[in-house]
Amino acid sequence: MPYVAQELFLEMKSEGFLPCSTTLSALMQCYAENRLFSHAQAIWDEIINSSYVPHMEVVSYMMNAYAKVGRFDEVIRILHGVVSRDCNLCSEAYLSAISCFGEAGQLEMMEGVLKEMASSGLTVDSATGNAFLRYYSIFGSVMAMEVAYGRLKRSRILIEEEGIRAMAFAYINDRQFYKLGEFVRDVGLGRRNLGNLLWNFLLLSYAANFKMKSLQREFLRMVEAGFSPDLTTFNIRAVAFSKMSLFWDLHVSLEHMRHEKVNPDLVTYGCIVDTFLDRKLGRNLNFALNKMNIDDSPFVSTDLLVFQVFGKGDFHSSSEALLEYKMPRRLTYRELIKFYLKKKHRSNQIFWNY
Repeated sequence: MPYVAQELFLEMKSEGFLPCSTTLSALMQCYAENRLFSHAQAIWDEIINSSYVPHMEVVSYMMNAYAKVGRFDEVIRILHGVVSRDCNLCSEAYLSAISCFGEAGQLEMMEGVLKEMASSGLTVDSATGNAFLRYYSIFGSVMAMEVAYGRLKRSRILIEEEGIRAMAFAYINDRQFYKLGEFVRDVGLGRRNLGNLLWNFLLLSYAANFKMKSLQREFLRMVEAGFSPDLTTFNIRAVAFSKMSLFWDLHVSLEHMRHEKVNPDLVTYGCIVDTFLDRKLGRNLNFALNKMNIDDSPFVSTDLLVFQVFGKGDFHSSSEALLEYKMPRRLTYRELIKFYLKKKHRSNQIFWNY
């Protein structure tokens, strides 16, 4: 109710009560929420020209409110107002503006703010550098993203998981799997603070092009380097084995999972079921499933970027639809497989004693 709020505000001032910073901020946000930007700007000017120090939360809110309606010049005006008003808020204000332009895909304006920040002698921290890289990964070309990555390296800012994932997604989305592999090697496969993330992306780069010998070779190097394969590691290989109908490799991979005590998820089961049924070997399905606990409850913990490369298998997609339909009833892998076999119009003889 912005107009009621305005009446109360004017009445308050007419009674001789001076509004505090909190009151002004609340009224300004009310105007911004209701797209009354001229009113919000008047309150902003009152705050800037007073002795009050604007709260950073309010500054960020106003920037985002203007950015949502494409009034990016106002974002710059707010930024400069804060910078000229309080030096202590400069760094946060610049970072908020960078985030604001980045989320809106305004890369040139984001670059301009970053350069202005650097020329003011302010330091760009790791979080901002990685966010900067993420915005280029989402809204820029692969070439522009690589230039941004090079700048990040030269500034000695460590690329973290957020930036790595963003770049990996961009390479995968552009089907540049060779570059994905080169990128993770450049970041450094030995980094243990990221777990198996870099190794998994390297394996994914080979699996995507079905370079099976290279996939196996790098998997062995990963283990030799002291990294224990996780569920995503195994499922990257399982999907590739499944697509290539490499039954023995699937079998060995399942045995390795059992040895490492890594529980298979819906993706793993999907690789097994789809591989056998696609080759019309449903009668032999029990050979693989006997080594798995099919009475477990289904779950998915595989990295989502695997699906970005391979999509979801037929059994996986069908099972997810059934799980969503049957919720909150608890289902098991056994029930999902039974349903899927019926759906595929298989005879009961295919699936031994089910």
